[in-house]
Amino acid sequence: MLNALEVILICLVTQAALTDLALRKIPNVLILSGLLLALILHLLAGPPWAPLSQWLAGAVAGFFLFLPLYLLRGMAAGDVKLMAMVGSFAGPGPALRIAALAYVIGGVLALALLLCGGRWRQGLRNLALLCKPLLLRLLGVPLLPVPLPPADSVGGMPYGVAVALGTVGFVAWTHH
Repeated sequence: MLNALEVILICLVTQAALTDLALRKIPNVLILSGLLLALILHLLAGPPWAPLSQWLAGAVAGFFLFLPLYLLRGMAAGDVKLMAMVGSFAGPGPALRIAALAYVIGGVLALALLLCGGRWRQGLRNLALLCKPLLLRLLGVPLLPVPLPPADSVGGMPYGVAVALGTVGFVAWTHH
């Protein structure tokens, strides 16, 4: 049986996914409400150290697990904040598992969007453009990374859907 943290978390990530699909944006009010609800629930239901060990550590873990992809322009800031909120409910260990699952689901969704949208060739060219400087640098050639121009993007993806599916999948797996 699902506990209050899990039920509220599933409701929040479902709303985030639907909003991300419809508007391509995850509202800050949803993230802040979720962070506050998680803190209150950890204060009420958990041991005295739960706000630090679960809420704060989970939020920080979730945030930093998605931050690198944001810095590489692979996702929007709302997705990073959403993962921080998920971590605040789940805690740091589960946040790592949820993020890994969301990465896998997001990769599959991205490949499906590329294939269905007919933009897979441009996607491969962009990947080569991004990876070539990194590979040359690994070989010892001193180079600066070449950023991908924004106009060359093959499209965005509502990553809130991947986070929601990863969260629901993890919660379902823990109750299996």
